[in-house]
Amino acid sequence: MHDDVVIGMRISTVEQMRALDRRAIEKYGIEDKLLMENAAHSIYFVILKHFGNLAGKNFVVFAGPGNNGGDAITIARKLHSNGANVKIYLVSSPEKYKGSARMNYEIAEKIGIQMESFEGDNALVRMSVENADAVIDGILGTGLSREVEGKYKEAIRIINESSKLTFSVDIPSGIAGNTGKVMGIAVKADYTVTFGLPKIGNILYPGFEHCGKLFVSHISFPPSNYEDREINIFTNDPISLPPRKKDGHKGTFGDTLFIAGAKKYYGAPFFSALSFLKAGGGYARLATAKSVVPFIGAEGREIVFYPLEETEDGTIGYTSREEILKIVDIVDFVVLGPGTSLNERTQKLILDLIPKIKKPLLVDGDGLTALAMNVDILKEREAPTVLTPHPGEMARLLKMEIPEMMENHLEVIRKFVEEYGVIVVFKGAHTRIFMPDGRIYVNMSGNSGMATAGSGDVLTGTIAAMHGLGLRFEDAVRMGVFVHGLAGDIAAEYMGEDGMTARDIMESLPEALELVREKFEELKERYGIEVV
Repeated sequence: MHDDVVIGMRISTVEQMRALDRRAIEKYGIEDKLLMENAAHSIYFVILKHFGNLAGKNFVVFAGPGNNGGDAITIARKLHSNGANVKIYLVSSPEKYKGSARMNYEIAEKIGIQMESFEGDNALVRMSVENADAVIDGILGTGLSREVEGKYKEAIRIINESSKLTFSVDIPSGIAGNTGKVMGIAVKADYTVTFGLPKIGNILYPGFEHCGKLFVSHISFPPSNYEDREINIFTNDPISLPPRKKDGHKGTFGDTLFIAGAKKYYGAPFFSALSFLKAGGGYARLATAKSVVPFIGAEGREIVFYPLEETEDGTIGYTSREEILKIVDIVDFVVLGPGTSLNERTQKLILDLIPKIKKPLLVDGDGLTALAMNVDILKEREAPTVLTPHPGEMARLLKMEIPEMMENHLEVIRKFVEEYGVIVVFKGAHTRIFMPDGRIYVNMSGNSGMATAGSGDVLTGTIAAMHGLGLRFEDAVRMGVFVHGLAGDIAAEYMGEDGMTARDIMESLPEALELVREKFEELKERYGIEVV
């Protein structure tokens, strides 16, 4: 990894976190008792911050097996010592507690904190929860690998049905730490404090949504403890933009060719090309089937059009190949595929163009469908390449079914980008950006209202614009994803997520760029994970 690579907060797997715990204990002498105390204190601090005064407040603590349960019992001790009324339900046999967890269980017993075994759903447990000001969820930890059953399931159901303020220890119980998947049922927390580093399950949906407000506590790990090149998943933090040159002209801020559109597919070329301009790009050229131009030209007068010969279906004809390549020579970035259709000759044209385009290239939409027929042509490319698939398109590129791919998508897509030397922007909630050197960035901006037709075309134009503004290729991809999500969040603030359209996102791009330039540190804080 290059020293000048801008990174966000590291995100670990469950196994990597266990290795960091061992290193802290064995190399730095930070005993596990101290780690548990620090973990509990970080959650106690979040609880105290919420309530202000704990005296007389009622808390119900659900403590499961292992260190997760030990953390919960330790939190109960801290609440008790500060005047709160605490009741612990042990969702595990006390005999199973070892080491630090055992020690804290014995302390809680000696100082008289009320504890009893949770044997299942009953009226008394529900009454305790109903009378509580808050619930502490320490039932199951990050290592969950099977469906939640039995009394664990019943405890989670009680918490969720109570709708009480809930604080989860490390991860909401029922969320798989390495995937974010709900294992049958999961706690819906209001606050979650995760330890050391956020785990993948804290960050990816649906796990992220179950966390509520997410905090991370480093539990006194020294910064050097995180120096592990194998931990190469990061949050996609914003990157500062180069200042706009006061004497610049339209070519100064990027000259991009969009090879896009076909009869009946007017939105994709329009949104991709115009979003490039809305996001600060300078010169948008659109090469499209000639019959398409009048439909887009009426609204996109700022776009420079190249009408191309077309097929009988109104798609870009194969005979336009040489004309397109001549235009490619005069631009600095090329977008290929939005709304080009599945016409056989147009698809063949796309396949022929991909290895012949000697400029940075973004392939999207129908271009990805063509590429899936012969992915190996990516190996013939010399200039940087980015692909922007949604799950269905990515599955076709991988020759896999969507459920099979999603089961382990981080690894299968990582292997794909390493083999083909491309960047993949895997679109969805918390879009993932895969780099050829193995790094993965998880984008934290955006919202569900962006799941709308044309949103991906706005993303395409935004990535091209970031390149035009002077960011190096991989930073342009990352920042394009971030700014696109930020524009969606701005649009949601104005109108809510329901009914948001691609046009609303596009129209919010200038304000998003202004925020990046004027309130950069505030944005980093807004989309970062708070450390306690």
